[in-house]
Amino acid sequence: MIDIKVPTVGESISEVTLLKWTKKEGDYVERDEVIAELESEKATFEVNAEQAGVLKPMAAEGDTIAIGSLLAQIDDTAPKPAASEKPAEKPAAKKEEAKPAATSQAPVTSVPNDIKATPVASAIIADKKVDTSSITPTGFGGKIVKNDVLEALSHPGKKAFAGAELFTRNVRQEKMSNLRKTISRRLVEAKNTTAMLTTFNEVDMGRIMDVRKQFKDKFKESHGVNLGFMSFFAKACAIALSEWPAVNAYIDGDALVYHDYADISIAVSTPRGLTVPVIRNVESLSMADIEKKVIELAGKARDNKLGIDELTGGTFTITNGGVFGSLMSTPIINLPQSAILGMHKIQDRPMAVNGKVEIRPMMYLALSYDHRIIDGRESVSFLVRVKELLETPELLLFGKDPVKALLEV
Repeated sequence: MIDIKVPTVGESISEVTLLKWTKKEGDYVERDEVIAELESEKATFEVNAEQAGVLKPMAAEGDTIAIGSLLAQIDDTAPKPAASEKPAEKPAAKKEEAKPAATSQAPVTSVPNDIKATPVASAIIADKKVDTSSITPTGFGGKIVKNDVLEALSHPGKKAFAGAELFTRNVRQEKMSNLRKTISRRLVEAKNTTAMLTTFNEVDMGRIMDVRKQFKDKFKESHGVNLGFMSFFAKACAIALSEWPAVNAYIDGDALVYHDYADISIAVSTPRGLTVPVIRNVESLSMADIEKKVIELAGKARDNKLGIDELTGGTFTITNGGVFGSLMSTPIINLPQSAILGMHKIQDRPMAVNGKVEIRPMMYLALSYDHRIIDGRESVSFLVRVKELLETPELLLFGKDPVKALLEV
């Protein structure tokens, strides 16, 4: 019998939460096969079988388990079941596959691509022209089923909470996850232990949008990734951080710790909470390298595959509330860092340009910073420099205007 114990996942972490078993009791597992998912204060990680055999779980989903405690046992002497014992699964799979084919002719043109609905529900929505925002989905994975549409039709203008009925008074209580506990603790700590202040500016995104429109196809063809906004912001911040080192530093006791590199944390929202994976040495990366790293880290965050080393050690953070529609916010510093830049929604607004009113795609920028280490002059100058670099993307190449570089002025 092989004992599977909770592995050490980082210094200062003494316990984890068992999120779920990926294999059931009595299942035969192969060596290195994933058997469970655990969550620590900082990340979610998987536990693999050390030997092949029959699994015997020693904890239940939702349990809090100390590091080094017994998680499961594997009977490595148990015989491997014959492959012929599982023939019944194939007919079921075929039957399942046949279902959508039989109903694939249902009209779904009125249902947006990001709305999940069964074929019958889609047909009713299309026929009755039902506003999908008024429908409360109750199907598996947030899918709209037939009864959800009928319920919305019978109660026009009224919408219950997901999984609940109209006029309900239900109250639910759920255990706070380790990740959510950590987010809560760190946010309060940041507010209580730093002299946090926020300064604002706005940037005309027109030039960047023109560059993306002009080169997006060539960029995708050359590098295999889309040209997004994050690479422009990360590159602009890396240049500005090199010019205003206090924004890239933090306080450690009575000392100030400066960094001659830009390890930029990118805030990523996941179903389990906010994570901030780090892109290392942004100042040394190309635009394509940054875009590839953003996609890699965001994918790992959504799949709960981030390691501890990918979540620690950042020197500065960028967060993008604009993807959720935020027009302006005051982001909270990601300790032990001293500053965080908040991106927001791009909105067409009337602006005075050369004495005339023009409609320009504008974005508000917010820089929250620790006033103990960063003075007002430094914070404002940093944000103005980021604005300048974004409004004139050519500057991202040399850090200064090519003509001024030529004239050495």
